[in-house]
Amino acid sequence: MTGVVTDACIKCKHMDCVEVCPVDAFYEGENMLVINPVECVDCGCCVEACPVDAIVFGDEPRAKPWLELNAKYSALWPNVTFDGGQTPADADQFQAVAGKFELYFSPRPGAGDIGSPVGVARTSACSRCHDETALGKIMRIVRRLWR
Repeated sequence: MTGVVTDACIKCKHMDCVEVCPVDAFYEGENMLVINPVECVDCGCCVEACPVDAIVFGDEPRAKPWLELNAKYSALWPNVTFDGGQTPADADQFQAVAGKFELYFSPRPGAGDIGSPVGVARTSACSRCHDETALGKIMRIVRRLWR
């Protein structure tokens, strides 16, 4: 089942999950990330990497309210494939805040991969994904061709 970003990501936006995603399925909003459910290969790397437990599998009860939001905004927001310093300086202050969606959600897009270094290499991998998958390589090439 696809990975789903929940409201726990809002105002935190740690990029550990983006760094380990083998298929670059993350999209960036102004103050949170979402996962494209079509691109996600259900590997679970992002679930393990998220330091605030903001990502769950789509078949978990916590995911249900966020499935549609992830699908909708991954079609509207820019793709993000590396940690370019997008985590807010005050992210730790918002980690335990309840009701973040109602208080802080923004439909505005983030910057995406602006300033992306050429040939971005993954800096880490989770225990399940030691190498980029074949599908990930194909999707990366297709994205580059369409830019």
